Amino acid sequence: MRQAISGLDFAPILPWWLLIALAALALAALAPAVWRRARGAAWRGLSFAVLLLALANPRLVEETRETRPDIALLVQDRSDSARIGGRGAQMDAARAALEAAAARFPDLELRSVDLPEGGRQGTRLFTAIDRALADIPRARLAGVIALTDGQAHDVPGQLGFPAPLHVVLPGRPGEVDRRIRVIEAPGYGIVGRSVELRVAVEDLGAEQPQGGAVRLTLRRDGAAPRVESVPLGREHRITLPIERGGPSVVELTAEERPGEVSTLNNRAVVTINGVRDRLRVLLVSGEPHSGERTWRRLLKADPNVDLVHFTILRPPEKDDLTPLNELALIAFPVRELFQVKLREFDLIVFDRFSNRGILPPMYLRNIADYVRGGGALLLSVGPEFTGATSLAATPLGSILPARPLAGRGALAEGAFRPRVTDQGARHPVTQGLAGANLGNAEPGWGHWYRYLRAEPTSGLSVMDTPEGDPLLQLDRVGEGRVALLLSDQIWLWSRGHDGGGPQAELLRRAAHWLMREPELEEEDLVARIEGGQLTVTRRSVEAGPPPEITVTAPDGTVTRGRPTASGGTGGQTVLELPAAMPGVWQASDGRRQAFAAAAAANPLEIADLRAEAGRIQPLAEASGGGSHWLGRGERPQVPELRRVAAGRDASGSSWIGLRRNQDHLVTGIAALPLLPPWLALPLVLGLALVAWRREGR
Repeated sequence: MRQAISGLDFAPILPWWLLIALAALALAALAPAVWRRARGAAWRGLSFAVLLLALANPRLVEETRETRPDIALLVQDRSDSARIGGRGAQMDAARAALEAAAARFPDLELRSVDLPEGGRQGTRLFTAIDRALADIPRARLAGVIALTDGQAHDVPGQLGFPAPLHVVLPGRPGEVDRRIRVIEAPGYGIVGRSVELRVAVEDLGAEQPQGGAVRLTLRRDGAAPRVESVPLGREHRITLPIERGGPSVVELTAEERPGEVSTLNNRAVVTINGVRDRLRVLLVSGEPHSGERTWRRLLKADPNVDLVHFTILRPPEKDDLTPLNELALIAFPVRELFQVKLREFDLIVFDRFSNRGILPPMYLRNIADYVRGGGALLLSVGPEFTGATSLAATPLGSILPARPLAGRGALAEGAFRPRVTDQGARHPVTQGLAGANLGNAEPGWGHWYRYLRAEPTSGLSVMDTPEGDPLLQLDRVGEGRVALLLSDQIWLWSRGHDGGGPQAELLRRAAHWLMREPELEEEDLVARIEGGQLTVTRRSVEAGPPPEITVTAPDGTVTRGRPTASGGTGGQTVLELPAAMPGVWQASDGRRQAFAAAAAANPLEIADLRAEAGRIQPLAEASGGGSHWLGRGERPQVPELRRVAAGRDASGSSWIGLRRNQDHLVTGIAALPLLPPWLALPLVLGLALVAWRREGR
């Protein structure tokens, strides 16, 4: 819109300071005439005034201006907390009403922007406002309207713009909310010990009860719930025993408070990984052989292993008159190891050990019971595994997964390359070993030269010979596990013979599988959530297509899907689903269950779900704006939009004021001198002449 503005302007011929000096001289020259009351004093003063006015050069100036419309900014909060209940729809309706009201003002432009969910940073309301104001001239800014629930997490000390800020909130003041706050939760716990959680249940908002208690329900890995009474508003400690290795998902739920905004923050999930402290391993070596130190080097290389190692240098029946103090510093503590402290060990390893009366049947029976009760046993055998002194002929034989063949045919000698079986290709102990045979291809590792022919009685053969004889047999016995390596030639790989092989990796995996490390479970279902994505990994040594996996979301929604092979590796399949909802997700393949914890994507956002302007109101009032509520009716109570002059009130009980800045752009200027030289000179001379004539009489 264009308009013309006229006004008086001065364009002095001399500087103002010189004009002021000349005016002072004129007054000084006029003062004696005034004092004497001379007749021409008035005409003399008038000539001086006209002269000074001519030097000031007065002009009548007319400007042609193009007025520019003011700009107002409307920011709508679309974070998670702003969409709870009917807040989102109410703010959408209010936005439409404000945009329609702004369209009725021809000198106003309303720009609308959305504030998306901010991830783990909370609601960045003022960051969005500053970003939107970057291309708006401050001289044209009429005001900022924020449609929000008031939960902003970047409130500055003062506003960075000179315009009123108005906050429009959904609902009514006085909302209440209950939340559970996890003060401290350890990420790891030692198996066999307990960890402590520190939590607090708090009520926010009006009418907070003084003291009292609420019920807190704790559920761990889908087990039966445990209910505790928790003092309201005070810290509460929960003790949890760590019974197994691997992750455990703990869900905490506080009972609902009547009238609260949402129960979204009444729930918290914590994941605690169970780890073993230091693994205690008992290694008993029988007769000395070339690979005797292989096991010791392997176990000592792991700083997490406490190794107790005994080597039987001389069997009891061999008496060569060597003094006992030259054979060992201490006697072999049979009773202490195999009866008193047997269950303190996580793994027992027999390396080419034969039964020559060193361990009575009672102690061997103790070892078998130890395995059935959850212990781990690994046997690496050679020629001593045949005949009457074989451990297979003792009470220990009842838990072994294979028995040696009778007679001399049990010992096979000759070069061969160990092979991974079809089941071994799917078993985590032997899956993906470097140099392993793939399909009908030959293995890429070195030869062995001796093994024991045995008849499998239970368990899985994960490695065998080219003739199909078992070489590494794994079995579960009761609550425990047993591994039987039917060759004493694995040490050749560690020496690099014939190219070597993955000796350390194979033995490490076998030992960790025996000690039930979660990542080596051959029949397992694991769920994890990263970046809002649920990944369910199923491992199995069974051939055939995997079963369908049922996934249950925290709100009870059930989704079914069939996993697909992971990277072409046998025995492992993966199912991926989006998991944006916080809480505990459950996956099941019909036999096993897995749990994964999805933390809140924006914990700051759900810390307080009330709509309240407490954080923003001081800034709004300081800018001349205010806060307004939309109410809880069917139609939102949208405040009236008004234009106000600069310096006037910009907010009322039911209206919002947007300032008129009257910003303009000058497009043309026309100047008319009021006392041009051709007029000023005769006027000054005429007045001077009149003054002279009056004084000359």
